[in-house]
Amino acid sequence: MRAKHTKHDLPAFPVYSSAFLSDTELVIGGGGGQAKTGIKNKLRLFETQNDSQLKQVDELELAPGEDAPMSMAAARKTSKVIAGVNSSEDRLKAGHNDNCRVLNVADKKITPLSSQGTLPTEDIEHLLEDYQRVTVVSPDESMVAVAGTHDVTLLSFPSLEPLAAPLHFGDEIYDASFSDNTLAIATTGKVHLHDLPTSSSSPATSPSSKKKSKGKGKAVAPLPVQRTIDVPTLLDGTATGSIRAAKFSPTDPSKLFIAVNTTPARGKGKRAVPRQSFLCVWTISNGEKGEKGAGTVERTKKLGDRALTCCDVSLDGRLIAFGFSDCSISLLDTKTLTPLVTILKAHEFPSTTLAFNPQATLLVSGSADNSVRLISVPAGGTRDGMGELSSCVAQEDEDADRPPLSMDDDHPDPHYASRHRAGVRDEAGLRVGGAGSRSLTAQEDFVRRRSSGSSSGL
Repeated sequence: MRAKHTKHDLPAFPVYSSAFLSDTELVIGGGGGQAKTGIKNKLRLFETQNDSQLKQVDELELAPGEDAPMSMAAARKTSKVIAGVNSSEDRLKAGHNDNCRVLNVADKKITPLSSQGTLPTEDIEHLLEDYQRVTVVSPDESMVAVAGTHDVTLLSFPSLEPLAAPLHFGDEIYDASFSDNTLAIATTGKVHLHDLPTSSSSPATSPSSKKKSKGKGKAVAPLPVQRTIDVPTLLDGTATGSIRAAKFSPTDPSKLFIAVNTTPARGKGKRAVPRQSFLCVWTISNGEKGEKGAGTVERTKKLGDRALTCCDVSLDGRLIAFGFSDCSISLLDTKTLTPLVTILKAHEFPSTTLAFNPQATLLVSGSADNSVRLISVPAGGTRDGMGELSSCVAQEDEDADRPPLSMDDDHPDPHYASRHRAGVRDEAGLRVGGAGSRSLTAQEDFVRRRSSGSSSGL
């Protein structure tokens, strides 16, 4: 059985984020970023019934100078979207960034509701480069966790009031995930597990910080640390690498899916070792709180000789999807880790976002190449009478013979490469500048230098 999938071109609309509000309502975020490319930053609402149908029903254009929506999550019970959108450069230079945006979707319209600043504003230079790269909603939709490069903030939803003191990490942050009582934060070298507040409406106060915050509103305490999981533990000490994603199983909070990109030893020509990606299924034990790495690696699966860029887990916990630096997409059974679908050359640039619809009948992949691909999950690939997942034949895109456009895959963040190196395309398909006034040659050099740094060697 072959999986049906269709590529939908979105002229002059590089895609960076996506979320399904229902099985048929899809919100996509994208645009040219803060660079003066002439390409507007927007949120678009689509209706879809299957992979071949994608109908735009509304569009919200962001204010001039604001950034593209770089991350997104859906609160389906109230039909709301939480998106990461940086304020204009003028506001950033003034120390203001309303980066966390809440939007309502009703009667086929997208309407802005509220916003909150969560990224540190003390260092203006860092603020100009930082953006909300992670946005996740808790299972009961009472909390939202948002993260920039090094800082995570837990907010009550929909009020956006802080529930805990921001968490700062030296390593870069790449993902976050909720279970009913735990927040997992994936950084380059570790997954950090933190206890959640018992009530989203009653944030814990910090006695030691009350005096410091007198006259500045109620202080909130930091989230208690449960434990941490590091890369050597995941890969049995046989390889070094960086964590790219961490996702709790929506149906089994004791299982955490952790994706790792290895860092190959230096070599040239035939001696060069390819970058590899692995999926580790971590089973959390009931060890003492604070015990480092309490749990076990249940299974490890090699995903391929290429770096992982993004992933998503279906709401029923049965499927996990991955996008890779070679522009391919894979779909796996979470129980057996059996590959179900593989699409080669899904885009011209690597996927920047993946999202299942609630019933896991559709998977959307977006890319900075001005396209989305809708994939119909095979009927046997969700449920059958035995509760197992059925494998389908791996297949290539109709453009498989055409090589993807050249793109550095050394940097772990596909958004970074898309924003700072690849640039975006105008209506004629011509590439235009991606990062301010840098020439493409300078952008390529900039990314290569960043990719060789210790913080980005994923």
